[in-house]
Amino acid sequence: MSIENLRKQYTKSGLDKAALRDSPFEQFRAWFDEVQQLNTNEDFESNAMALATANAQGEVSNRIVLLKHFDENGFRFFTNYESRKGKDLEDNPHAALLFYWQNLERQIRIEGSVTKTDVATSQKYFDSRPRKSRISAIISPQSKVVENRSTLEQARDDELDKVGDGPIALPEYWGGYCLKPTLFEFWQGRENRLHDRLQYALKDDHWEISRLGP
Repeated sequence: MSIENLRKQYTKSGLDKAALRDSPFEQFRAWFDEVQQLNTNEDFESNAMALATANAQGEVSNRIVLLKHFDENGFRFFTNYESRKGKDLEDNPHAALLFYWQNLERQIRIEGSVTKTDVATSQKYFDSRPRKSRISAIISPQSKVVENRSTLEQARDDELDKVGDGPIALPEYWGGYCLKPTLFEFWQGRENRLHDRLQYALKDDHWEISRLGP
């Protein structure tokens, strides 16, 4: 079948403005809880989200990262501060997130400003990671060219030998970011591409809800 003919009908649900929570954070939690309850596939990561950033020249890049915490202060993820995304956010501290949950035929877009988390927050999450994942975070020159995989594996093995059974220190170049939203869009797939799109936009410290054309 040609790519032009690849399509499906979205029939699982609808989304009405009257059914939305007043707070987009509450609406996000409701949808996130629902996808968690329906998740019976171990390969499916419901907290996976696309993170879009742009540098000072307006050149955009995108990648999948994992959401690690959310509340009304924002959406938190962790990475190498010297990576491409880290350098983008240093130049331009604005970003967009996208969640896509195919099993519910839903998407959520979130836009906002980004700040680094404090060291204590980064330390707490870093210490919760598996030991070898912490070692990988230390030795990886994220987003930089490496000669081959064996170079990375040797650096990992050398670091494992170095730390032994001792504590693993949080690198200065690794930690968390928190995106504080100014816009949410909740998208529910509908038949014949007449999708439901409901937007929360932050205006004068309150959220205005609008329906968008599909």
